[in-house]
Amino acid sequence: MAITGRAAMLAFAGVLAVLLSPAPAPTLVLVNAALLLMVGADIMLAGRVRRLEFTRSGPTSARLGEPVTIVLAVTNTGRRTVRARVRDAWPPSSGAQPRILNVTVPAGQRRFFEVVLRPTRRGDRRPFRITVRSLGPLGLAGRQGRHSAPWTLRVLPPFTSRRHVPAAFARLQEIEGDVTLRGGGQGSEFDSLRDYVPGDDVRMIDWRASARRGAVAVKSFRPEQDRRVVCVLDTGRTSAGRIGDTPRLDHAMDAALLLAAVAARAGDRIGLIAHDTAAQAILPATGGLDLLVRMSAAMALVEPVLAEADHRAIVSSVLRTAGRRSLVVLFTELAPAVIEEGLLPALPALTARHTVLVAAVSDPRVAELSTGRGNVRAVYAAAAAEQTLLRRRQLTGMLRHRGVQVVDAPPATFAAAVTEIYLTLKSTGGL
Repeated sequence: MAITGRAAMLAFAGVLAVLLSPAPAPTLVLVNAALLLMVGADIMLAGRVRRLEFTRSGPTSARLGEPVTIVLAVTNTGRRTVRARVRDAWPPSSGAQPRILNVTVPAGQRRFFEVVLRPTRRGDRRPFRITVRSLGPLGLAGRQGRHSAPWTLRVLPPFTSRRHVPAAFARLQEIEGDVTLRGGGQGSEFDSLRDYVPGDDVRMIDWRASARRGAVAVKSFRPEQDRRVVCVLDTGRTSAGRIGDTPRLDHAMDAALLLAAVAARAGDRIGLIAHDTAAQAILPATGGLDLLVRMSAAMALVEPVLAEADHRAIVSSVLRTAGRRSLVVLFTELAPAVIEEGLLPALPALTARHTVLVAAVSDPRVAELSTGRGNVRAVYAAAAAEQTLLRRRQLTGMLRHRGVQVVDAPPATFAAAVTEIYLTLKSTGGL
């Protein structure tokens, strides 16, 4: 049973009139009795909440930041029309609107209502419950009950670096064209024979094929395909740090998606490992048109852990997952506790078998602070920022001295910089 605010105010006014009257008049008593009868009749005439059935339809996954429309179907199996207020409760991070639905469903019919979600976090979002308050004809009282309509919306990483895909594909085409023009070399494999064109390198002439064809034939080449790329997400405590409003881990995911899109286009296979003290997600190196979907789904449930990452365990996971030589892209942070104490002792086992790229996103705010000179506080902040930048440069030098490629770039260019290193290695046969 549910009493509305209208009925409560009428009852309060009636009680107040009785208490303030020196001798309660029979009229006031009759008014209050009539009010109680109307409330009781409203409850009796209200549609039965238990006769409602709720189902949902709509997308089961979406990119973070994109609105999603979920359709809620309400079926009335009872004998009376149900006029109700329905609260469809989702987690606050789902951004569900509207929160309250005014529903009118005649007996034996079904109505559809839209709930728009605007999620603010990755991961799975599920509704809690549906609370229904069915009101009587007078709107004074009614029935209340709860229902459930299970649904799961997986919120995927946003892939904001998608805007760099056309430029990266154009760069890839340039690399393939350069290999074809310059002929064979490291990182290229034979593709086909073609007719000689003035300006071709005479060293690429296939004399035997020319003799058989009766015309000068030149070998053409293409970049090697079916290489392996393994994206490793360090999900330790440093990945929870925010640059602007976005965690470092989310910047790393965005860069990994761009790299995967370009590598898949180049015919290579891409794997994924998310690891801190233990593996959160492992996706063996694969290709295919649905690669980005599978990677995004695996990343959606990965969250930072407030503990130091175990880099020896990370290296062990990479060595078990990548059976052949691969480009290992480790997304981590350039911090002494991470690099000197964690990564460097475990690095030799990794560089002995794979090409390693360490990618770290830098905070542009630190660079801004390093230029401050306006007052004493700004000078101290600039000194601290410059010390941080100097330490990052030192760590970068230590890694490069050990044969490791390093990317240290702000969020605006981070994903593109990681992909450019891959393309450079692709063109020079470094994979």
